[in-house]
Amino acid sequence: MTRAPDIILLDPHEKSIRSLLSHGAGSERSAYMLFGVAEIEKDPWTQAQRTRLVSHQFKAVDDDELVSASGRHVTWQTDGFMHLLTTAKTEGLVPALVHTHPVGEARFSEQDDRNEAELARTALLKGVPGLISVVMAGNGDLAARIWTQKDRAVDIGRILHSGPRLRISGLQGAPEPFLDRQIRLFGEQASLQISGFRCGVAGGGATGSALLPMLLRLGVKEAVQFDRDIVDETNLNRLHGARRSDVEAEMPKTAIHSRTVSEAELGMTLATIEAWAGEPATWDALKACDVIFCCTDDHAGRMFLNRFARFYGIPVIDVGLAMQRRSDTACDLFARVSTLVPGHPCLLCGGYIDARRAREEALKRADPAGYEKLRAEAYVLGEGNPSPAVVTFTTEASAMAVNEWLAGIAGFAGQGGMLPTRMRRFHARDERRPLVVSRGDCSCCALPETLGRADMKPFLDSVI
Repeated sequence: MTRAPDIILLDPHEKSIRSLLSHGAGSERSAYMLFGVAEIEKDPWTQAQRTRLVSHQFKAVDDDELVSASGRHVTWQTDGFMHLLTTAKTEGLVPALVHTHPVGEARFSEQDDRNEAELARTALLKGVPGLISVVMAGNGDLAARIWTQKDRAVDIGRILHSGPRLRISGLQGAPEPFLDRQIRLFGEQASLQISGFRCGVAGGGATGSALLPMLLRLGVKEAVQFDRDIVDETNLNRLHGARRSDVEAEMPKTAIHSRTVSEAELGMTLATIEAWAGEPATWDALKACDVIFCCTDDHAGRMFLNRFARFYGIPVIDVGLAMQRRSDTACDLFARVSTLVPGHPCLLCGGYIDARRAREEALKRADPAGYEKLRAEAYVLGEGNPSPAVVTFTTEASAMAVNEWLAGIAGFAGQGGMLPTRMRRFHARDERRPLVVSRGDCSCCALPETLGRADMKPFLDSVI
């Protein structure tokens, strides 16, 4: 690691750290953690290499391992620490020490410095890339640092707290003046949080083209959009920012959205990648995001991002639409928003993606000739007619997704933050909250070892 990484702290692990405060009953308590490593070779906004560390496992130090503990100190036997280092080395993870300051601040003491320097020396000799240290104060404030040298620790200033509630620790600055009316509702801190999220938009079609300008007007500074389509005439009824001249020029959708952002002059840096989310060319940029809006209409893209959210702990907010004409006077019109964060069921559990369709779509992209051969032999489901699409419904679905993200940050809908799934029926003019339960045998979200695992080979531990 050539520079200080940032951390993605998943909600279950943060709750476990917080539980140490109550378990300690006023005395300091400690725990071990393991973090997955997300190496970003080229950040989409700075083009620099950087590293993110994702919380993967938590294990409290058992009471029978404690040597002594009070409101000002804690010491424990180190047998568990040596086992932690062995696991980290074997599995390519980064080990971490956690302790609480129930009567102090989230700040490392001189005693912490001395104790951790010795443990860091042992860790580095063991061959792990570093040793993370986390301290939580009695008020819930948290600080983190990493030892990559035996005599020096580097503060970790940026922490993405990932769960139904969303927050980034370490943001500095002030919201832009043009956000005055927004600040009057959400306040300066929430508006600063909104601006500080690095947002990914998978898809530049109807929902993606509506969603990106909302992020722009909310003050988001860094965004990346993934799409490889060219605009055509049938897109003009719903593609925000598109012009008839763009059709004649065979303009990529990403170029249209870059133009929209550039002409607004509101301070957003938009990176665009002409590839489908899930292709290797998108991996770095996806790992660099703090939230990803899934605006793709294919099963393959959804399947990939469903699994990506699990491995990297980066929230994915999925937007789905279904429109069907039942008769000359009646339609079925549905919009769905699902939030993929730790603790929420995944899209497979909800039945919102079809694994077979996803494999077929992935095959079509990777091997078109092979796909057509299987299709001719009736081994694939095939393709139906294009789905109906109306700009008002696609735009409202995009607003639902963005508002769910805002609920996670600003908490305007309650302290619970984002809901797992919302379903809006335009034809019935109502909204429902389907009860989706995580399946115990789910191939995506049922295995503890996949949560926050981050980089591994093969990518996401899957081969399509």
